[in-house]
Formats: sequence, C-alpha cells, structure tokens
Amino acid sequence: MQTATSPGAPHGVRQVEIGPEREGQRIDNALAALLKGVPKSMIYRLLRTGQVRVNGKRAKPDTRLAAGDTLRIPPVRVAERPAVQGPPAELVAQVADAVIFEDKHFLVIDKPSGIASHGGSGVSHGAIELLRAARPHESLELVHRLDRDTSGVLVLARSRAGLVGLQAAIRAGEVTKQYLCLLVGHPPKAKFDVNAPLRKSVLQGGERMVRVADDGKPSLTFFREMEQYPGARLMQATLGTGRTHQIRVHAAHIGHPVAGDTKYGDKDMNRRLRDYGLHRLFLHAAHMGFELDGRSYGFSAPLPGELKDFLDALASKGGKLAYVWDRNKANPRGE
Repeated sequence: MQTATSPGAPHGVRQVEIGPEREGQRIDNALAALLKGVPKSMIYRLLRTGQVRVNGKRAKPDTRLAAGDTLRIPPVRVAERPAVQGPPAELVAQVADAVIFEDKHFLVIDKPSGIASHGGSGVSHGAIELLRAARPHESLELVHRLDRDTSGVLVLARSRAGLVGLQAAIRAGEVTKQYLCLLVGHPPKAKFDVNAPLRKSVLQGGERMVRVADDGKPSLTFFREMEQYPGARLMQATLGTGRTHQIRVHAAHIGHPVAGDTKYGDKDMNRRLRDYGLHRLFLHAAHMGFELDGRSYGFSAPLPGELKDFLDALASKGGKLAYVWDRNKANPRGE
C-alpha cells in the first residue's frame, strides 16, 4: 500500500493506493486501521459527508475496497486526550486462557458470557481488545460476533486470507453455526423450523431491537430437542441465516422464549429460574464448521459449568415450573 501526502501539509489530504492485503475489506474497518486513535463516530462522519472517496467517488461505510483502488483520506485532527487505561489484567488473562484453537489463519476462543465481542456502546474492552492486549505483536480481526451475554465459539482471523475467506463463506451460507439454548415451556414438536422475517431497529439510546415483520429480512432457524426439563426444553438451534438476535426473537415469536433473556423473554419465568441458579442468558454457541482452501474446520465448545449446574438443579427441584408455565401460558403464541 502506497501513501502520498499533499505537499507541505503533514496532516493534509492523503491519497492511499490499496494493496492486496486490504482486498475485500470494508472501508470503515480500513479507515479504523489507517486512522489509529480516531473515534469511529468521526470516521462515519467523514464518510457520511463525502470527505472520504474511493477512485474519486463517495463511499458508504460498507463499501468494500479492491487492490489498486485510490483512497482519499482528508486531514483529521484529534484532540489530545489522557492516555487510555489498558484493560484489566484479570480480564486479559481470562480471555487468553479461553483459546481453544489457533493456526496461521485463525484464533478461536470459547467466549465467556458477559464479555462483548468488541468495545463500544459503553463497553470499554471486548474480546478483540483483550486478545490484542494479550498478543500485542499479532494482527487479529473479528470474523463474526456473538452477543455479550452469549457464550461459546468466537472466531478471530490472524491473516487477511482467513478473514476474507471465512467472511465470504458466511455471506454465501456455507458455514454451519449451531447453538444450545433452553426454551421456556414445552414446544409442541421435538423438531421444527421457524421461518419468519426479521427487521432490526435502533432505539434513541442506541439499543438494538429486532422483531418479526413482513418487510424484514428472510430469517430461518432450525430447532431440535436435545433434553427435557421441568417447564423447559434444551434445544439445538442451527442457523439457516445469521440475523441479529435471530434465535432469541424466533424463540419468543413461537411463544417459547430463551431462558434468561431480559430483552425478549418472559420476566416472570426468568425470575423463577434465577431461584434455581440461572443468572445469565441460556444461549451458547456450541459449534461452528466450514471449509476453506480445501481444509475442513470444526470448532466446538462444551456447555459452561454454570449452565450445567443450573440444569442439574432444574432437573432435581424444578417440578412445579411446568405447572406454572402451563397455567400462565395455556395458549402460547404460535401453537
């Protein structure tokens, strides 16, 4: 990648020729790397106002770059700020110890619940920032994301080929993603699909909300019963599409929300389940599989100990929950 700066202006307009290492990269992510220290909000403002251009044309945040493109970057002034405190050492160690696989292309962790995939929206340090702190000399990029309260398989790229290749496979629907989730109540079938379009909206405070809507994007989830518990069923959920909050919204749509879901779930049942030890969303990314350059990859993460302990308590002491659910939800939506 070659950079040219306007004469006599150390912070003037730059014309950057895109090299093969950024082939297919989104322009907002490229700018974040090229303008280190510049807030994402400023990057999006530069794009929105047309100050950033590709081959002389305005670009949107999701514009993908190609080798040989000329990227115009305007002068950017960033006010000096106090040094940002690094992430807590105990969190860095926790995520560093969660690595379950690595090769030249990928680094895979079993992400704990409560840690976001990346920082932002009030979150100082996500998994990607913590891993970069643990491995300061490596180039790491998020390939996909998990919700903060979801645990399990999270894949990061260690190479450009890994990032571009796996993201292309995800867009093409060639990646298998399977989750374990506890659905409240008793779905009428042990095996069923939910095919309902989803529309995402952002509330005034920046919170994302998703709902079933006729004008939403096509969304498909395959559910299969794994184990039965009083007032609940442990299900395997396989994604046919990868929409935001897809499993949680589809589960709520059929009247059997994910246990512990504070956004789309059943408040009364969540309160009762806390008495048995459930203090988090019962959603776990258990497996992810794909092929890349002729090699098959498969990453799996076992159900976390706190969820296993909760299931044991539910199995032995939760007999009355089935009655409570049947009494309050005699005709759940979708049955």
